[in-house]
Amino acid sequence: MSREQVAVERARRAFLTGRSKPLENRIRQLKNLQRLFVERQKDIADAIKKDLNKSDVGTQIYETLGLEGEIALVVKKLAEWAAPRPVEKNLLTISDTVYIQPEPLGVVLIIGAWNYPWAVTIQPLIGAIAAGNAAVVKPSEVCVHTAKLMEDLLPIYIDKELYPVVTGGVPETQELLRQRFDHIFYTGNSMVGRLIMEAAAKHLTPVTLELGGKSPCYIDKNCDISMACRRVTWGKYTNCGQTCIAPDYILCDPSIQDRVVEEVKKSIKAFYTEDPKTCPDYGRIINQRHFKRIMAMAEDSTIAHGGDNDEFDCYIAPTVLRDVQAESKVMQEEIFGPLLPIVTVSGLDEAISFINQREKPLALYIFSPDDKVIKKVIAETSSGGVLANDCLVHFSVSALPFGGVGNSGMGSYHGKFGFDQLSHLRGCLIKQLKMEGVNDMRYPPHTHKKLGWARFFILKNPDLGWMGRMALLAVLAVVAAVVLQRFLL
Repeated sequence: MSREQVAVERARRAFLTGRSKPLENRIRQLKNLQRLFVERQKDIADAIKKDLNKSDVGTQIYETLGLEGEIALVVKKLAEWAAPRPVEKNLLTISDTVYIQPEPLGVVLIIGAWNYPWAVTIQPLIGAIAAGNAAVVKPSEVCVHTAKLMEDLLPIYIDKELYPVVTGGVPETQELLRQRFDHIFYTGNSMVGRLIMEAAAKHLTPVTLELGGKSPCYIDKNCDISMACRRVTWGKYTNCGQTCIAPDYILCDPSIQDRVVEEVKKSIKAFYTEDPKTCPDYGRIINQRHFKRIMAMAEDSTIAHGGDNDEFDCYIAPTVLRDVQAESKVMQEEIFGPLLPIVTVSGLDEAISFINQREKPLALYIFSPDDKVIKKVIAETSSGGVLANDCLVHFSVSALPFGGVGNSGMGSYHGKFGFDQLSHLRGCLIKQLKMEGVNDMRYPPHTHKKLGWARFFILKNPDLGWMGRMALLAVLAVVAAVVLQRFLL
């Protein structure tokens, strides 16, 4: 057996012992995971510094702080989320016990991404543990140092049989995908997402795909352009543009393009100094392959600011491209780097049309002081999420589902959405062996009279309060007694 097969089989055997299911064990594992981020923060930051040149503070802000918050929320809410959920009854089930029982799916495969290697790998793991599953964790091999650290640390803090870590590259991932899982959670690009879905289909395994895309950013000419550009600059160049929900390109009226360029330049200087290369808060491209890919994108566009680069250091300065055309190279795929194209449009309608002619993005940003403009964009477009007058921060709201639509992915997570995504919501109905007379309408021989009763019970669904339900139960008991007496006679 391969190393990957052994890990999956071991996780399956551990799951079948039932030890992942008790709430106290789930909470214990989550608290141990939270302890990892407190005790090993320096190790985590050192590894990410080597992989992506993130600062220690930046690592906490963008990687581990959100995970600590997610764990705290799950620990607080888990008993409520995992409890049976009562549902509305109809007349036929008024005396029955009807509820939804969340239950674990089984063994989950989590394939992480390299851009936020802890955040996008461990957040699904939190949901998997909370839902009572076993999980095989596959960190991205692109972040070499972080993947090795994850492999070393996770087995120390959480159950190494229930939650094994498998490292390696494409061959190891392919071998994992040949195994049978109960759910696959993948974060990455749409090309690999298709391969994941194809492999999952062989076992009818459900998938969650977080895929990204070209997230548009419309700036209304009537808004506070200085403030809008400050927030866009932060959203775009954080992590050197390697963020799945980064504003990919700006749409704006030609009359404000020059102002947008100037305001973005001011914000770049304010955030990253005159020389971003020496700024500890400005990262690096993950490797030279991605460096070359990003640089090639800018070849047929006009650079309005930036453009400095150093292949050996994987450095690309925060760069603004102006007068970008729809057919330009930089508009053909997700940039995932520090290039900010500006595409001019005549107004809101053309911006909406431009967005709708392309694949549905993971995020859509609108900057406008006018609620009508914001509501029009929301009503006439589709995206995984939408955010008005800011960037990225919707990711931090656990009460919002985070996920894509169409080409940007399927399924969602964060908070209760992550718990539900990695649970089977099992419908349960418990009847008593009584009141058989009420069931006579469903038994042969079928008659028009029985059909009339069936229509009444199925189509009449009054909204009853507690007193109403009790009164109805009393009436139904009398009806059942009468019907049963006739049935027996």
